[in-house]
Amino acid sequence: MIKKKPGIDIIDKILDACYKHNPDALFIMSLMHQYEERGGLSKKQLEGLYLKAANVTDLPPSWLATLEAEILKRPTRDKTPAVEIKPLYVKDEVAELLMQEILAKYPQHKRVLFLQSKFANNELLSLDEKKELEKFHKLLLKKS
Repeated sequence: MIKKKPGIDIIDKILDACYKHNPDALFIMSLMHQYEERGGLSKKQLEGLYLKAANVTDLPPSWLATLEAEILKRPTRDKTPAVEIKPLYVKDEVAELLMQEILAKYPQHKRVLFLQSKFANNELLSLDEKKELEKFHKLLLKKS
């Protein structure tokens, strides 16, 4: 085991005390094995060790406080739920309806054909182009 900091290793002492309290505990044995192999435990493993160590009666309270401080130092890694992807472009249904009505009556109208091709390529229609469509619709379809 490679220790990061020389000095007193409280986690190792707590693991030993828990093992002496209950030598048949598989959870404590697996934590001891991982601590010796990898040199540390995850936050969740430390929380589980704290719950087991809280049941040991002859454990000094300062050790539990140190373990709790170690747990609080560790970052909490939560898996956030997947974010729902919203489309970048929402088609303007009113403009689409106006173009269809105009082209149904005047299929060769060049400006409306241009706007329809722009609309089909998911390009946003400007405010002026939308007003232009409304004007064409009013002039061409409302007079008959």
